[in-house]
Amino acid sequence: MNDLIKQHRDDGVLTLTFNRPDKLNALNNAMYLQLANLLQSADEDAGVGVIILTGGDLCFTSGNDLVDFLEHPPTELCSPAFQLMHVVIHLKKPLIAVVCGPAIGIGTTLLMHCDQVLVTQNAKLRMPFVNLALCPEFGASLLLPRLIGHARAARLLLWGDSLNGAAAVVCGLANEVFDDGTQCLAAARHLALRLLAMPQESLRLTRQLLKQPLMAELQATIRRENLMFIDRLKSQEAQTALKAIISRSYENSTSRGAQS
Repeated sequence: MNDLIKQHRDDGVLTLTFNRPDKLNALNNAMYLQLANLLQSADEDAGVGVIILTGGDLCFTSGNDLVDFLEHPPTELCSPAFQLMHVVIHLKKPLIAVVCGPAIGIGTTLLMHCDQVLVTQNAKLRMPFVNLALCPEFGASLLLPRLIGHARAARLLLWGDSLNGAAAVVCGLANEVFDDGTQCLAAARHLALRLLAMPQESLRLTRQLLKQPLMAELQATIRRENLMFIDRLKSQEAQTALKAIISRSYENSTSRGAQS
């Protein structure tokens, strides 16, 4: 479990890296809990001023681990994924995301809660909730239309369209796009160090003021989404869709293994 998320601290910057490359950094319950605990600890640690979240050079995260999701689905509002959401929306310290490659499902909805989002050209942001017979989560139904407008939000949430890095910047889901992960991470660290050089109490107060106007509505939306999400997971429609994707993934991996 300790290896699921790597930690690196330097000059007051904590970098957290998803570390499940064999599963494209798919998030299981253990990862949700570990990330929630690491973020909470960092928020309370006077030696940490800024947090960078990344998945490495190839993939931010492919979203939920569907096998783990079916075997151990969220059944209560205190389930691991929902615990992470609670910690993230109440973070006091700046959070910067570095996105290389796919950022699927919660990999994209998480970005709406970050203070800066830096992406590579090959980033792929996608929220296929309807395709999986589920519903949006992490406040996406509230935040996404406000960020990019209703029509664009509908294309991403209803049709499940994806955005590459450049398109994510154009529509406002990301701040800057880079050629590769090395450049992206270096830029994130540069931004983090700039924040560390600023008056810290003023920084935290300003961040709080930025987020406060929507906080009550956001909490209510996340709660409503999570209850619907729990209910949707129980549906025959969702069970059929999720099992079909798992079956196709297994067949594809078996086929690749036979050819190697």
